[in-house]
Amino acid sequence: QVPSRINMILWTLLPAVIFLALFYLFPHFVQDVQYVLAKLKLRRRMLKYMQSNYTILDRFLDGVKTQPHKPLVHFKDETFSYKDADELSSKAARVFLQDGLVKAGDTVALFLGNEPTFLWLWLGLVKLGCPVAFLNCNIRSKSLLHCFNCSGAKTLVAGAELQDAVEEVLPSLLEQQVTVFILADSCKTAGVQSFRDKMSKASSDPLPKELRSHITLQSPVTYIYTSGTTGLPKAAVITHSKLWAMSWLLFVAGVNSNDVIYISLPLYHSVGFLGFTGAIDKGITVALKSKFSASQFWDDCRRYNVTVILYIGEIMRYLCNKPKVRTDHNVRLAIGNGIRAAVWSDFIRRFGNVQIREFYGATEANFSLLNYSGKIGAVGRDSFLNRKTSPYSLIKYDTDKGEPFRDSSGLCIEAAKGEPGLLVSEITPRAPFLGYLGDLKQTEKKRLHNVFKKGDTYINSGDLLYIDEDDFIYFVDRVGDTFRWKGENVATTEVADVITLADCIKDANVYGVKVPGQEGRVGMAAVALRDGLKFDSADVFKQVENLLPAYARPRFLRIQSCLDVTGTFKHMKVKLMEEGFNPNQIADPLYFLSEKEKDYIPLTLEIFDSVTSGNIQI
Repeated sequence: QVPSRINMILWTLLPAVIFLALFYLFPHFVQDVQYVLAKLKLRRRMLKYMQSNYTILDRFLDGVKTQPHKPLVHFKDETFSYKDADELSSKAARVFLQDGLVKAGDTVALFLGNEPTFLWLWLGLVKLGCPVAFLNCNIRSKSLLHCFNCSGAKTLVAGAELQDAVEEVLPSLLEQQVTVFILADSCKTAGVQSFRDKMSKASSDPLPKELRSHITLQSPVTYIYTSGTTGLPKAAVITHSKLWAMSWLLFVAGVNSNDVIYISLPLYHSVGFLGFTGAIDKGITVALKSKFSASQFWDDCRRYNVTVILYIGEIMRYLCNKPKVRTDHNVRLAIGNGIRAAVWSDFIRRFGNVQIREFYGATEANFSLLNYSGKIGAVGRDSFLNRKTSPYSLIKYDTDKGEPFRDSSGLCIEAAKGEPGLLVSEITPRAPFLGYLGDLKQTEKKRLHNVFKKGDTYINSGDLLYIDEDDFIYFVDRVGDTFRWKGENVATTEVADVITLADCIKDANVYGVKVPGQEGRVGMAAVALRDGLKFDSADVFKQVENLLPAYARPRFLRIQSCLDVTGTFKHMKVKLMEEGFNPNQIADPLYFLSEKEKDYIPLTLEIFDSVTSGNIQI
């Protein structure tokens, strides 16, 4: 009987032993399953919403009914409830209706910084069934006109602080019979109207749902601009269904119905905006900041009882670089992308056990990753279940030629573990690629055909990532003609076009270089001078200052006798990027953009040492 009792005990313990063995061999299996189950739950929810055409706006209006007096937005000393937001957005919508400016389906462009009226305008226009184009408030001149024109809008609403930028392009806008509003109490500029004045007189009565009866979840709701390889920003198409998918990032990351979200990122960017729409989905409150401030960040978090923050990598580094501050706060969760491993560790050490949910994604993409395990430095996990629900792969990439390696059959080759590879995600009816508004050429350029079998199509992310032995995925770098600096994508061809406006410049090759202690890459340009002309630093500075936003201005210039090109006349960047801006290793004349001198000045060893040590901030 003793052996039989021992056998019974062993059989009883066997499941626990197997579970412990599996947990030891696959420590993240449970998290992997939970993540995929959450995605499947959201997929079922999407199907339900598509059947009834239930949008984010409908969710907002339900929130107005169930919790009218709950705060939706804190901004400075003001608080706006769900009911306030409903009434103010209806007033905004009626301005467009009363003046007969828009009809269902018309696009309206917003050129605004972070302020509550941005949100009221968006909600109001969605009530009218109108898509909204978000213009980056840092763009100027040619880029501003380009972004506005490709949206197809005939109405522009701009912030009061951006009036000078609008007046610079006003003749072109008026020539196209564009209606221009400024968010000011009054405006004396000919051809520009005051929106606030009209809004203050408009009715706040609810708008009939029939105005948006044509809307389905496949209808465009927003256009968010992203920089790409063409040099000018492109308008990524965001449908109502894609907006739901973006908003659900907060749910998957762990946001709950008691949280307060702090948004200091621009609302015209996808991460900042999904903070607002995700809050609507959860029926919670956002604390909106007009512009990120490291010195005010934690004071704001305490003031508004913030529990969730949104970030890009630079924000976390700025916070860690500030002198020691009070660490009492209620922030429990940080959601964003671009944080370096060292900054991640430092942030937790300085500010407590905040759960960081690093994600990877692009505004126009059909695929995203989320680091739900908390592995420092990773952007997600590679699992069989995840690949099954969202087909993706890392493929071998030739950085010199700027294209994937292919085998003898013409198909792509999957990268080995530990090897950087180009991230691609399959385009399917369940995971479509909506492309760029009015730009079929760039939409097609983003597609990659015949990847693993003849006839398949994937999105080319333009990013290199790698998978380690434990199946964690890490971001490596961007490829092609775009690099990231100060949280913005910088398109090299746009910058090169501006530099060559200077009379002395014949050709320019723009690329990004690493700076110690900084995220991303800072802009640098190798330039060739016109025959018989000397380098006119003041003229080059004038062009970049007048025509480029601060983050896109090259901080370093390298004068070369001629620029190296490939056999197909494409600029060669890899060697230049590797050489950087070190005057000890480069014989060519080097220049540094000095904000103080308002000029490009010779890059001395002293300046180089100050930049690399962090004594000169760039």
